[in-house]
Amino acid sequence: MTQQNRAPEPYGDDWKTWGRRMMQHLSQVRSALVQQTGGESAADDGTLMWDRGNKWPVVSRSGVWRQIVMANGVAHLKITSDQTAASTNTAYPLTFSIVSGSVGVTLGTPASRIVFTEGGAYTLSFTAQTHSSSGSTVNFWFWPKLNGVDIADSAMQNTLHQNNATMIISRTQIFNVNAGDYLEAYWATDSTQGSLQHHAANAFAPATPAATLAISRVNA
Repeated sequence: MTQQNRAPEPYGDDWKTWGRRMMQHLSQVRSALVQQTGGESAADDGTLMWDRGNKWPVVSRSGVWRQIVMANGVAHLKITSDQTAASTNTAYPLTFSIVSGSVGVTLGTPASRIVFTEGGAYTLSFTAQTHSSSGSTVNFWFWPKLNGVDIADSAMQNTLHQNNATMIISRTQIFNVNAGDYLEAYWATDSTQGSLQHHAANAFAPATPAATLAISRVNA
């Protein structure tokens, strides 16, 4: 504990003076620990404060203030309708709907844009239910774009070989984004008989979405 944060010790019989010093000390320490207004030292590891400007908690570590990630940046998105391709070998964005309870993630304009309120590292888990209505080989491709730009080495390819075949394709990746960045999921197929298919609920199982996306912020 630093000297400035150490509680004053009583000296002699002058308890009134010590009491005033203790009250002053508690007022100063409480203010320093709770509210960070700028210029506070992060020299000592483990000091917890509230960043007033950014409205999040921070903790001192290795000489810097590190944000403590709160439950902000969690979302579940889904597509509950079939997705078809008008043309082969053409990139199409997927437009999700956000499930209630999601925070820190919104849909932009166009709605295929998934916008991040706060920057940081996010884990994204993607699934798509590919379907073929052809007896020939049908190929599918999926990949993300960040701020309209393809992310290198991020694509997935899936192949179906028989009529009425269905297969789930999935991947989990970590993306580093800035506040206000947007991400889109794209897909393509080499046959118009390839689609992403959903299924309605039946008597013994719930509905199956055509695609899902789970987002969780893991680091600031």
